[in-house]
Amino acid sequence: MADHSRRRVLKGIGATAAGVSLGVGSASASTADERFLIDLDEVSRSEVPEDVEIIHDLSLSNVLVARGDQTDVGTSTATASDLRIDLSDDDTGAVVEEDGPEASGSGASHNHDGPASNTELQWDKRVQNLSNDQTDKPGNGRVVHDVSTGEGTRIAVVDSGVYDGHPDLVDVVNEDLSANFTTDSFDWRPSGAGNHGTHVAGTIAATNSNDGPGGGVLGTAPNTEIVSLRMFSGLEGYVGDGLAAWEYAAQIGCDAINYSVGYTVSDTEKYPGLLQLEQIISQVATAVRSEGTIIVNSAGNAALDMDAPNQLSLPTEADDVFGVAATGPIGFSWGNKHDDNEEKWLEGNALEEPTSEPAVYTNYGDAVDVSAGGGNYDLAEIQAGNTKAYNDLVFSTINTTDQDGNVVAGYGWKAGTSMAAPQVAGAVALVKSLRPDATPDEVEGLIQETASMPDEGERYHGAGHLDLEALVRAADGNGRE
Repeated sequence: MADHSRRRVLKGIGATAAGVSLGVGSASASTADERFLIDLDEVSRSEVPEDVEIIHDLSLSNVLVARGDQTDVGTSTATASDLRIDLSDDDTGAVVEEDGPEASGSGASHNHDGPASNTELQWDKRVQNLSNDQTDKPGNGRVVHDVSTGEGTRIAVVDSGVYDGHPDLVDVVNEDLSANFTTDSFDWRPSGAGNHGTHVAGTIAATNSNDGPGGGVLGTAPNTEIVSLRMFSGLEGYVGDGLAAWEYAAQIGCDAINYSVGYTVSDTEKYPGLLQLEQIISQVATAVRSEGTIIVNSAGNAALDMDAPNQLSLPTEADDVFGVAATGPIGFSWGNKHDDNEEKWLEGNALEEPTSEPAVYTNYGDAVDVSAGGGNYDLAEIQAGNTKAYNDLVFSTINTTDQDGNVVAGYGWKAGTSMAAPQVAGAVALVKSLRPDATPDEVEGLIQETASMPDEGERYHGAGHLDLEALVRAADGNGRE
């Protein structure tokens, strides 16, 4: 499944770590200003020197995020370097992306009954039979949103910030609970951090409220509440800021955390300290889970076998993290004989690959709990200028900036395990709306038990491919069809 040509054409990766820096500042940074994590199960708080600055105090997890001289604090088992993450790296954020129409614009044109609405480009939602609003030819059958829309639930998006001015995200984001976990002075909205978080939030909770000519897009759980927890300042973030956001999300009662961030390391023998980082991440994740909050994480975009020796994908391989691999179609509305009938865009004979096909970039292995639609792509078609090839990516809400510096709401395509994780985070909201007292074990169990198993098996799909219809039927518990 690996697409090695992508590594050369789109973006090269480092020899040891993709999307992360094993240092914490410029090459000239001294040990006195390094960021690191402290495990208070291994060293007493009173033993931390006064000249070590505490950035975040994770009291629930017994972990500190600090800056100073790491070697002054306990033994090697008491600390781990805090990794710097580059969201622009395609192994960390989106693999392929393309901006689409502005929110005020029309949808993509096709020749059946006028311009296609934006929701018609959401193959990931349509194939799940999410709502009769997903197409301009609605059916009369029972759909997922007839059973649950996520009402009464809360999902944290730990990411680059969420633009709540988008017409499909107005009144979705809880402004009072949203927070900035970086050290910059701005709020929880995107601040030079791109639109990754806005895209993720739309996949979870977009309301299809845009009354422009192209309409809006619809999220899996449009009645859930989003809490935007920004961990990226510009395109740079730190693991420790993300962990602090995890703990905060648990403390404010979030049902799930969507963490579409990952860092793939290829040599744990050369960097054994990363195993200590994995242990601290596990410690935080276990504490968060004990509060009833599920951490849904993207499995990573390095086409990596996570079971191979000395390979490590964090935080997916940490304890108590629910890992999601990515799938997607090839050929969705490309302009073949079915291009004039959107109802046939998702039929098997209209696609070169089905929507459950493992994406060419997705990590795989035992750490994958389920797979979900994250988008796929044909690199040759994209390079040849086939703009329809972007339709195989996930279409959702984005924000851009115009020449005058104004934020503009729009829609765009992205592919990555980052786009697969929010499908599952939204599924958690659907379940918790029906079963508010369900434990993380029970919710995850339902998601896995109702998942369908494509031909590629557990290696790429874990327990199976997300099946929202089967999931809400099982969670509803009333036997209604």
